[in-house]
Amino acid sequence: MSDPVIEAAATTGFGFEVVACDPALADTTDFCATYGYSLEQSANAIVVVGKPSSATAPRVYAACLVLATTRLDVNGAVRRRFGVKKASFASADETIAMTGMEIGGVTPYGLPVDLPLWIDSRVLEVPAVLVGGGSRDRKLLVPPESLAALPNAEVVTGLARIQDVSDTS
Repeated sequence: MSDPVIEAAATTGFGFEVVACDPALADTTDFCATYGYSLEQSANAIVVVGKPSSATAPRVYAACLVLATTRLDVNGAVRRRFGVKKASFASADETIAMTGMEIGGVTPYGLPVDLPLWIDSRVLEVPAVLVGGGSRDRKLLVPPESLAALPNAEVVTGLARIQDVSDTS
């Protein structure tokens, strides 16, 4: 049986490692604490939705990849990139519908080709980055260049902000 995530990772031409995990520990903070990886080398793939002001205009979607130590700038950078008045995180149901993957397993590899992938430029500054593996039972450890090599990828400066430890929102 073919695995579209592994096939997509392989087509970039860069090596990668599959890291198995307990699905109950797939959320980034839990995974890193349990398996000995740092948040500085971990990235989260997040599906976002742009909501046009016209009720008849279709919603627009993108996947964003940001380091776990940063916060996706949904109300600033994402909203501006979409060119809409409102943007938000997609719901769990929307994420599954758009990607075929559950939250905690969403990965940039194997996304639909018509779903833009916006990668915060900080992701490319780490030697190797841990991303979702397409399901909650695995992660992929990849060179960041393989992410930028994906056909729907665009590296974006300022997509995320440094996480403020006093920011609890």
